[in-house]
Amino acid sequence: MMRRRTALLTGCTALVLALGSTACGGAGPVAAGGGDQAFSGQTVSVAGVWSGSEQKNFQKVLDAFTEKTGAKTQFVSTGDNVSTVVGSKIEGGNAPDVVMVPQVGVLQQFAQKGWLKPLSQATRKSVDANYASVWKDYGSVDGTLYGLYFKAAHKSTVWYSPDALDQAGVQPPKTYDEMLKAGRTISDSGLAAFSVAGQDGWTLTDWFENVYLSQAGPEKYDALAAHQLKWTDQSVIDALTTLGKLFKDKQLLAGGQQGALNTDFPGSVEKVFGPEPKAGMVYEGDFVAGVAKDQFGRKIGEDANFFPFPPVGSGEAPVVSGGDAAVVLKDGKNTKAGMALLEYLATPEAAAVWAKTGGFLSPNKGLDLASYGDDVTRTTAKSLIAAGDSVRFDMSDQAPAAFGGTKGAGEWKILQDFLRDPSDPKATAAQLETAAAKAYKG
Repeated sequence: MMRRRTALLTGCTALVLALGSTACGGAGPVAAGGGDQAFSGQTVSVAGVWSGSEQKNFQKVLDAFTEKTGAKTQFVSTGDNVSTVVGSKIEGGNAPDVVMVPQVGVLQQFAQKGWLKPLSQATRKSVDANYASVWKDYGSVDGTLYGLYFKAAHKSTVWYSPDALDQAGVQPPKTYDEMLKAGRTISDSGLAAFSVAGQDGWTLTDWFENVYLSQAGPEKYDALAAHQLKWTDQSVIDALTTLGKLFKDKQLLAGGQQGALNTDFPGSVEKVFGPEPKAGMVYEGDFVAGVAKDQFGRKIGEDANFFPFPPVGSGEAPVVSGGDAAVVLKDGKNTKAGMALLEYLATPEAAAVWAKTGGFLSPNKGLDLASYGDDVTRTTAKSLIAAGDSVRFDMSDQAPAAFGGTKGAGEWKILQDFLRDPSDPKATAAQLETAAAKAYKG
Protein backbone atom coordinates (compact mmCIF):
# COMPACT_ATOMS: atom_id res chain seq x y z
CA MET A 1 0.00 0.00 0.00
CA MET A 2 2.86 2.97 -0.17
CA ARG A 3 6.13 5.24 0.27
CA ARG A 4 8.26 8.58 -0.04
CA ARG A 5 11.38 10.62 0.11
CA THR A 6 12.12 13.37 2.65
CA ALA A 7 12.40 13.79 6.39
CA LEU A 8 9.28 13.15 8.42
CA LEU A 9 7.53 15.91 10.32
CA THR A 10 6.36 15.87 13.88
CA GLY A 11 3.87 17.45 16.23
CA CYS A 12 2.20 20.72 15.37
CA THR A 13 4.35 21.23 12.26
CA ALA A 14 2.89 18.10 10.66
CA LEU A 15 -0.63 19.05 11.64
CA VAL A 16 -0.20 22.53 10.19
CA LEU A 17 0.94 21.09 6.87
CA ALA A 18 -1.82 18.50 6.85
CA LEU A 19 -4.73 20.62 7.94
CA GLY A 20 -3.81 24.29 7.75
CA SER A 21 -2.55 26.81 10.26
CA THR A 22 -5.46 26.41 12.68
CA ALA A 23 -4.85 22.69 13.34
CA CYS A 24 -3.00 23.18 16.61
CA GLY A 25 -5.13 26.02 17.88
CA GLY A 26 -8.26 24.09 18.79
CA ALA A 27 -10.42 25.13 15.83
CA GLY A 28 -9.07 22.86 13.10
CA PRO A 29 -11.19 21.01 10.55
CA VAL A 30 -12.21 18.25 12.97
CA ALA A 31 -13.90 20.90 15.06
CA ALA A 32 -15.48 22.74 12.14
CA GLY A 33 -18.66 24.42 13.29
CA GLY A 34 -17.25 25.92 16.45
CA GLY A 35 -15.16 24.69 19.33
CA ASP A 36 -13.48 21.47 20.28
CA GLN A 37 -16.78 19.81 21.26
CA ALA A 38 -18.63 20.69 18.05
CA PHE A 39 -20.21 17.22 17.79
CA SER A 40 -21.07 16.66 21.45
CA GLY A 41 -24.13 14.47 21.81
CA GLN A 42 -23.76 12.83 18.41
CA THR A 43 -22.68 9.23 17.84
CA VAL A 44 -20.66 8.17 14.80
CA SER A 45 -21.28 4.55 13.84
CA VAL A 46 -18.24 2.87 12.29
CA ALA A 47 -18.16 -0.54 10.60
CA GLY A 48 -15.01 -2.50 9.75
CA VAL A 49 -13.46 -5.95 9.57
CA TRP A 50 -11.35 -5.57 12.68
CA SER A 51 -11.83 -7.70 15.77
CA GLY A 52 -9.67 -8.67 18.74
CA SER A 53 -6.55 -6.61 19.29
CA GLU A 54 -7.03 -4.61 16.07
CA GLN A 55 -10.50 -3.51 17.14
CA LYS A 56 -9.21 -2.69 20.62
CA ASN A 57 -6.39 -0.55 19.22
CA PHE A 58 -8.64 1.24 16.73
CA GLN A 59 -11.00 2.04 19.60
CA LYS A 60 -8.17 4.04 21.17
CA VAL A 61 -8.09 6.18 18.04
CA LEU A 62 -11.85 6.60 18.17
CA ASP A 63 -11.64 7.55 21.84
CA ALA A 64 -9.07 10.23 20.98
CA PHE A 65 -11.51 11.58 18.37
CA THR A 66 -14.23 11.67 21.02
CA GLU A 67 -11.99 13.61 23.36
CA LYS A 68 -11.23 16.09 20.60
CA THR A 69 -14.74 16.64 19.21
CA GLY A 70 -17.26 15.38 21.76
CA ALA A 71 -18.70 12.86 19.29
CA LYS A 72 -19.16 9.37 20.67
CA THR A 73 -18.41 6.38 18.47
CA GLN A 74 -19.85 2.91 18.03
CA PHE A 75 -17.78 0.28 16.21
CA VAL A 76 -19.35 -2.81 14.62
CA SER A 77 -17.18 -5.65 13.33
CA THR A 78 -18.43 -6.91 9.95
CA GLY A 79 -16.21 -9.94 9.51
CA ASP A 80 -14.64 -10.51 6.08
CA ASN A 81 -17.79 -9.94 3.98
CA VAL A 82 -17.91 -6.15 4.33
CA SER A 83 -19.90 -5.49 1.17
CA THR A 84 -22.66 -7.95 2.11
CA VAL A 85 -22.99 -6.69 5.69
CA VAL A 86 -22.97 -3.01 4.75
CA GLY A 87 -25.36 -3.58 1.85
CA SER A 88 -27.88 -5.27 4.15
CA LYS A 89 -27.57 -2.45 6.70
CA ILE A 90 -28.25 0.16 4.02
CA GLU A 91 -31.28 -1.79 2.77
CA GLY A 92 -32.53 -2.08 6.34
CA GLY A 93 -32.29 1.67 6.92
CA ASN A 94 -29.47 1.22 9.44
CA ALA A 95 -26.44 2.39 7.46
CA PRO A 96 -23.27 3.15 9.42
CA ASP A 97 -21.81 6.62 9.05
CA VAL A 98 -18.28 5.43 8.30
CA VAL A 99 -16.98 2.14 6.89
CA MET A 100 -13.36 0.99 7.00
CA VAL A 101 -13.13 -0.74 3.61
CA PRO A 102 -10.30 -3.27 3.21
CA GLN A 103 -10.59 -3.75 -0.56
CA VAL A 104 -10.27 -1.32 -3.46
CA GLY A 105 -12.80 -3.36 -5.40
CA VAL A 106 -15.39 -2.93 -2.64
CA LEU A 107 -14.71 0.82 -2.42
CA GLN A 108 -15.28 1.09 -6.18
CA GLN A 109 -18.45 -0.98 -5.86
CA PHE A 110 -19.80 1.27 -3.12
CA ALA A 111 -19.03 4.41 -5.17
CA GLN A 112 -20.66 3.00 -8.30
CA LYS A 113 -23.79 2.19 -6.31
CA GLY A 114 -23.93 5.83 -5.21
CA TRP A 115 -23.47 4.99 -1.53
CA LEU A 116 -20.51 7.27 -0.79
CA LYS A 117 -19.99 10.95 -0.07
CA PRO A 118 -16.92 12.63 -1.61
CA LEU A 119 -14.36 13.51 1.03
CA SER A 120 -14.15 17.04 2.39
CA GLN A 121 -11.72 19.68 1.18
CA ALA A 122 -9.80 19.44 4.47
CA THR A 123 -9.27 15.70 4.02
CA ARG A 124 -8.28 16.15 0.38
CA LYS A 125 -5.66 18.72 1.41
CA SER A 126 -4.26 16.30 3.99
CA VAL A 127 -4.01 13.55 1.39
CA ASP A 128 -2.33 15.85 -1.14
CA ALA A 129 0.20 17.01 1.45
CA ASN A 130 1.06 13.76 3.20
CA TYR A 131 0.29 10.76 0.97
CA ALA A 132 1.97 9.32 -2.10
CA SER A 133 -0.32 9.73 -5.09
CA VAL A 134 -0.84 5.97 -5.34
CA TRP A 135 -2.96 6.14 -2.16
CA LYS A 136 -5.09 8.91 -3.61
CA ASP A 137 -5.55 6.88 -6.79
CA TYR A 138 -6.66 3.79 -4.87
CA GLY A 139 -9.13 5.91 -2.85
CA SER A 140 -10.62 7.60 -5.93
CA VAL A 141 -13.29 6.56 -8.43
CA ASP A 142 -13.61 8.51 -11.68
CA GLY A 143 -11.39 11.25 -10.29
CA THR A 144 -13.36 11.79 -7.07
CA LEU A 145 -11.72 10.98 -3.72
CA TYR A 146 -14.00 8.80 -1.59
CA GLY A 147 -11.56 6.79 0.54
CA LEU A 148 -8.91 7.82 3.06
CA TYR A 149 -6.27 5.14 3.69
CA PHE A 150 -5.77 5.17 7.43
CA LYS A 151 -4.15 1.78 8.06
CA ALA A 152 -1.74 0.21 5.61
CA ALA A 153 -0.11 -3.17 5.44
CA HIS A 154 3.31 -4.12 4.15
CA LYS A 155 2.54 -7.53 2.68
CA SER A 156 6.03 -8.45 1.58
CA THR A 157 7.39 -9.61 4.93
CA VAL A 158 8.28 -13.16 5.98
CA TRP A 159 8.27 -13.53 9.79
CA TYR A 160 10.48 -16.01 11.57
CA SER A 161 11.62 -17.26 14.93
CA PRO A 162 15.30 -16.29 15.34
CA ASP A 163 15.73 -19.33 17.60
CA ALA A 164 14.46 -21.65 14.88
CA LEU A 165 16.81 -20.27 12.25
CA ASP A 166 19.74 -20.27 14.68
CA GLN A 167 19.13 -23.89 15.66
CA ALA A 168 19.02 -24.89 12.00
CA GLY A 169 22.13 -22.82 11.26
CA VAL A 170 20.50 -20.82 8.46
CA GLN A 171 20.48 -17.10 7.68
CA PRO A 172 17.51 -15.10 6.34
CA PRO A 173 17.43 -15.99 2.62
CA LYS A 174 18.01 -13.58 -0.25
CA THR A 175 16.07 -15.40 -3.00
CA TYR A 176 12.91 -17.50 -3.25
CA ASP A 177 14.89 -20.67 -4.01
CA GLU A 178 17.18 -19.95 -1.05
CA MET A 179 14.06 -19.58 1.11
CA LEU A 180 12.82 -23.05 0.15
CA LYS A 181 16.31 -24.48 0.71
CA ALA A 182 16.53 -22.84 4.13
CA GLY A 183 13.07 -24.19 4.89
CA ARG A 184 14.18 -27.76 4.19
CA THR A 185 17.16 -27.26 6.50
CA ILE A 186 14.83 -26.01 9.23
CA SER A 187 12.61 -29.03 8.65
CA ASP A 188 15.61 -31.36 8.99
CA SER A 189 16.31 -29.77 12.39
CA GLY A 190 12.89 -30.81 13.71
CA LEU A 191 10.43 -27.97 12.95
CA ALA A 192 8.32 -27.55 9.83
CA ALA A 193 9.53 -24.66 7.69
CA PHE A 194 6.30 -22.72 7.08
CA SER A 195 3.03 -22.26 8.84
CA VAL A 196 0.51 -21.47 6.07
CA ALA A 197 -2.95 -20.10 6.88
CA GLY A 198 -4.79 -21.97 4.13
CA GLN A 199 -8.13 -21.80 5.93
CA ASP A 200 -8.17 -18.07 5.15
CA GLY A 201 -8.10 -17.80 1.36
CA TRP A 202 -6.87 -14.21 1.43
CA THR A 203 -3.47 -15.31 2.72
CA LEU A 204 -3.03 -17.52 -0.35
CA THR A 205 -3.79 -14.60 -2.67
CA ASP A 206 -1.01 -12.69 -0.90
CA TRP A 207 1.43 -15.53 -1.50
CA PHE A 208 0.52 -15.55 -5.19
CA GLU A 209 0.76 -11.76 -5.55
CA ASN A 210 4.29 -11.55 -4.16
CA VAL A 211 5.49 -14.33 -6.42
CA TYR A 212 3.69 -12.85 -9.44
CA LEU A 213 4.89 -9.26 -8.92
CA SER A 214 8.50 -10.40 -8.61
CA GLN A 215 8.42 -12.97 -11.40
CA ALA A 216 6.17 -11.24 -13.96
CA GLY A 217 6.94 -7.59 -13.11
CA PRO A 218 4.81 -4.54 -12.26
CA GLU A 219 3.34 -3.93 -15.74
CA LYS A 220 1.82 -7.38 -16.00
CA TYR A 221 0.77 -7.15 -12.34
CA ASP A 222 -1.22 -3.98 -13.12
CA ALA A 223 -2.72 -5.55 -16.25
CA LEU A 224 -3.79 -8.69 -14.40
CA ALA A 225 -5.21 -6.64 -11.54
CA ALA A 226 -7.39 -4.73 -14.03
CA HIS A 227 -8.23 -7.96 -15.89
CA GLN A 228 -6.66 -6.51 -19.04
CA LEU A 229 -4.52 -9.65 -18.99
CA LYS A 230 -6.24 -13.03 -18.76
CA TRP A 231 -5.48 -15.40 -15.91
CA THR A 232 -4.66 -18.04 -18.52
CA ASP A 233 -1.56 -16.02 -19.48
CA GLN A 234 1.68 -18.00 -19.24
CA SER A 235 2.94 -15.57 -16.56
CA VAL A 236 0.13 -16.73 -14.24
CA ILE A 237 0.88 -20.39 -14.92
CA ASP A 238 4.56 -19.73 -14.21
CA ALA A 239 3.77 -18.02 -10.89
CA LEU A 240 1.46 -20.84 -9.84
CA THR A 241 4.20 -23.33 -10.73
CA THR A 242 6.64 -21.40 -8.54
CA LEU A 243 4.17 -21.27 -5.67
CA GLY A 244 3.40 -24.94 -6.16
CA LYS A 245 7.02 -25.81 -5.31
CA LEU A 246 6.20 -24.77 -1.77
CA PHE A 247 2.64 -26.06 -1.58
CA LYS A 248 3.45 -29.58 -2.80
CA ASP A 249 6.43 -30.07 -0.49
CA LYS A 250 5.06 -31.70 2.66
CA GLN A 251 8.46 -31.20 4.29
CA LEU A 252 7.91 -27.44 4.13
CA LEU A 253 4.32 -27.13 5.39
CA ALA A 254 3.37 -27.50 9.05
CA GLY A 255 0.81 -30.31 9.08
CA GLY A 256 1.16 -30.78 5.34
CA GLN A 257 -1.46 -29.49 2.91
CA GLN A 258 -4.39 -30.57 5.06
CA GLY A 259 -2.84 -29.00 8.13
CA ALA A 260 -2.44 -25.73 6.23
CA LEU A 261 -6.06 -25.85 5.05
CA ASN A 262 -7.17 -26.26 8.67
CA THR A 263 -5.10 -23.28 9.91
CA ASP A 264 -6.50 -19.75 10.04
CA PHE A 265 -4.36 -16.62 10.14
CA PRO A 266 -4.08 -16.25 13.95
CA GLY A 267 -3.38 -19.97 14.15
CA SER A 268 -0.58 -19.66 11.60
CA VAL A 269 1.12 -17.04 13.77
CA GLU A 270 0.64 -19.20 16.87
CA LYS A 271 2.40 -22.13 15.17
CA VAL A 272 5.55 -20.02 14.94
CA PHE A 273 5.34 -17.71 17.94
CA GLY A 274 2.99 -19.53 20.33
CA PRO A 275 3.95 -21.61 23.38
CA GLU A 276 4.40 -24.81 21.34
CA PRO A 277 6.10 -23.88 18.04
CA LYS A 278 5.37 -26.09 15.07
CA ALA A 279 7.16 -24.08 12.35
CA GLY A 280 10.02 -21.65 11.92
CA MET A 281 8.47 -19.14 9.51
CA VAL A 282 5.11 -17.63 8.59
CA TYR A 283 4.55 -15.40 5.60
CA GLU A 284 2.11 -12.53 5.97
CA GLY A 285 2.06 -8.77 6.37
CA ASP A 286 3.56 -6.57 9.03
CA PHE A 287 0.45 -7.16 11.18
CA VAL A 288 1.93 -10.53 12.15
CA ALA A 289 3.99 -8.53 14.65
CA GLY A 290 0.87 -7.28 16.41
CA VAL A 291 -0.42 -10.82 16.94
CA ALA A 292 2.99 -12.16 18.02
CA LYS A 293 3.36 -9.31 20.51
CA ASP A 294 -0.19 -8.94 21.85
CA GLN A 295 -1.27 -12.58 21.96
CA PHE A 296 1.98 -14.45 22.54
CA GLY A 297 4.16 -11.92 24.36
CA ARG A 298 6.94 -11.95 21.79
CA LYS A 299 9.42 -9.09 21.76
CA ILE A 300 9.61 -7.81 18.21
CA GLY A 301 13.21 -7.73 17.00
CA GLU A 302 14.33 -10.35 19.51
CA ASP A 303 11.79 -13.20 19.69
CA ALA A 304 10.21 -12.37 16.32
CA ASN A 305 11.74 -10.82 13.25
CA PHE A 306 11.21 -10.65 9.50
CA PHE A 307 13.07 -10.66 6.21
CA PRO A 308 11.73 -9.09 2.99
CA PHE A 309 9.83 -11.45 0.70
CA PRO A 310 12.71 -12.58 -1.52
CA PRO A 311 12.85 -12.04 -5.27
CA VAL A 312 11.93 -14.87 -7.61
CA GLY A 313 14.48 -15.76 -10.28
CA SER A 314 15.85 -12.61 -11.92
CA GLY A 315 12.97 -10.44 -10.72
CA GLU A 316 13.00 -7.60 -8.21
CA ALA A 317 11.99 -8.06 -4.60
CA PRO A 318 8.23 -7.37 -4.44
CA VAL A 319 6.56 -4.66 -2.37
CA VAL A 320 2.88 -5.53 -2.08
CA SER A 321 0.66 -3.48 0.14
CA GLY A 322 -2.87 -3.37 1.37
CA GLY A 323 -4.91 -1.08 3.49
CA ASP A 324 -8.17 -0.03 5.05
CA ALA A 325 -9.83 3.06 3.59
CA ALA A 326 -12.32 5.09 5.59
CA VAL A 327 -15.42 6.12 3.59
CA VAL A 328 -18.53 8.09 4.56
CA LEU A 329 -21.92 6.66 3.58
CA LYS A 330 -24.61 9.01 2.26
CA ASP A 331 -27.31 7.16 4.19
CA GLY A 332 -25.63 7.47 7.58
CA LYS A 333 -27.45 9.40 10.29
CA ASN A 334 -24.47 11.56 11.33
CA THR A 335 -22.51 12.11 8.13
CA LYS A 336 -21.11 15.51 9.19
CA ALA A 337 -19.60 13.99 12.30
CA GLY A 338 -18.47 11.04 10.16
CA MET A 339 -16.69 13.42 7.80
CA ALA A 340 -15.03 15.06 10.81
CA LEU A 341 -13.78 11.62 11.87
CA LEU A 342 -12.08 11.21 8.48
CA GLU A 343 -10.51 14.66 8.80
CA TYR A 344 -9.07 13.49 12.12
CA LEU A 345 -7.93 10.13 10.72
CA ALA A 346 -6.01 12.03 8.02
CA THR A 347 -3.73 13.61 10.64
CA PRO A 348 -0.42 12.22 11.89
CA GLU A 349 -1.86 12.73 15.39
CA ALA A 350 -4.50 10.05 14.83
CA ALA A 351 -2.03 7.61 13.26
CA ALA A 352 0.33 8.05 16.22
CA VAL A 353 -2.32 6.75 18.64
CA TRP A 354 -2.31 3.28 17.04
CA ALA A 355 1.34 3.33 15.93
CA LYS A 356 2.64 3.21 19.49
CA THR A 357 0.57 0.10 20.33
CA GLY A 358 1.90 -2.00 17.41
CA GLY A 359 0.38 -4.00 14.57
CA PHE A 360 -0.11 -0.85 12.51
CA LEU A 361 1.48 1.05 9.64
CA SER A 362 0.41 4.43 8.31
CA PRO A 363 0.74 5.58 4.69
CA ASN A 364 0.85 9.13 6.09
CA LYS A 365 4.41 10.39 5.60
CA GLY A 366 3.78 13.11 8.19
CA LEU A 367 3.85 10.51 10.96
CA ASP A 368 7.13 10.61 12.88
CA LEU A 369 8.77 7.17 12.70
CA ALA A 370 9.57 7.56 16.40
CA SER A 371 5.83 7.03 17.02
CA TYR A 372 6.26 3.31 16.32
CA GLY A 373 7.01 1.19 19.35
CA ASP A 374 9.94 -0.88 18.08
CA ASP A 375 12.76 -0.77 15.56
CA VAL A 376 11.39 -3.60 13.42
CA THR A 377 8.07 -1.84 12.85
CA ARG A 378 9.97 1.39 12.25
CA THR A 379 12.03 -0.34 9.55
CA THR A 380 8.89 -1.78 7.94
CA ALA A 381 7.17 1.60 7.97
CA LYS A 382 10.22 3.30 6.47
CA SER A 383 10.30 0.70 3.69
CA LEU A 384 6.64 1.26 2.91
CA ILE A 385 6.94 5.04 2.85
CA ALA A 386 10.15 4.88 0.81
CA ALA A 387 8.49 2.76 -1.87
CA GLY A 388 6.28 5.73 -2.81
CA ASP A 389 4.34 5.11 -6.00
CA SER A 390 6.27 1.92 -6.81
CA VAL A 391 4.25 -0.04 -4.29
CA ARG A 392 1.55 -2.28 -5.70
CA PHE A 393 -1.76 -2.68 -3.92
CA ASP A 394 -2.97 -6.16 -3.06
CA MET A 395 -4.32 -7.52 -6.36
CA SER A 396 -7.26 -9.44 -4.92
CA ASP A 397 -8.35 -6.31 -3.06
CA GLN A 398 -8.51 -4.45 -6.37
CA ALA A 399 -10.82 -7.07 -7.86
CA PRO A 400 -14.63 -7.23 -7.61
CA ALA A 401 -15.50 -8.77 -4.26
CA ALA A 402 -17.08 -11.81 -5.93
CA PHE A 403 -13.65 -12.77 -7.29
CA GLY A 404 -11.11 -11.37 -4.86
CA GLY A 405 -12.87 -10.95 -1.53
CA THR A 406 -15.47 -13.61 -0.75
CA LYS A 407 -15.11 -16.67 1.45
CA GLY A 408 -15.66 -19.96 -0.35
CA ALA A 409 -15.72 -18.37 -3.82
CA GLY A 410 -13.55 -16.95 -6.57
CA GLU A 411 -9.82 -16.61 -6.08
CA TRP A 412 -9.91 -17.51 -2.38
CA LYS A 413 -11.49 -20.92 -2.99
CA ILE A 414 -9.57 -21.71 -6.18
CA LEU A 415 -6.23 -21.09 -4.48
CA GLN A 416 -7.35 -23.23 -1.52
CA ASP A 417 -8.08 -25.99 -4.03
CA PHE A 418 -4.63 -25.39 -5.53
CA LEU A 419 -3.03 -25.72 -2.10
CA ARG A 420 -4.87 -29.02 -1.68
CA ASP A 421 -3.60 -30.23 -5.08
CA PRO A 422 -1.01 -28.05 -6.82
CA SER A 423 -0.31 -30.57 -9.59
CA ASP A 424 -1.97 -28.71 -12.48
CA PRO A 425 -1.19 -24.96 -12.53
CA LYS A 426 -2.63 -24.61 -16.05
CA ALA A 427 -6.03 -25.95 -14.96
CA THR A 428 -5.99 -23.67 -11.90
CA ALA A 429 -5.23 -20.67 -14.15
CA ALA A 430 -8.21 -21.60 -16.34
CA GLN A 431 -10.49 -21.76 -13.29
CA LEU A 432 -9.24 -18.37 -12.13
CA GLU A 433 -9.94 -16.85 -15.56
CA THR A 434 -13.48 -18.26 -15.64
CA ALA A 435 -14.25 -16.80 -12.21
CA ALA A 436 -12.57 -13.47 -12.98
CA ALA A 437 -14.36 -13.01 -16.30
CA LYS A 438 -17.72 -13.53 -14.62
CA ALA A 439 -16.95 -11.17 -11.73
CA TYR A 440 -15.48 -8.34 -13.80
CA LYS A 441 -18.46 -8.42 -16.19
CA GLY A 442 -20.96 -8.42 -13.33
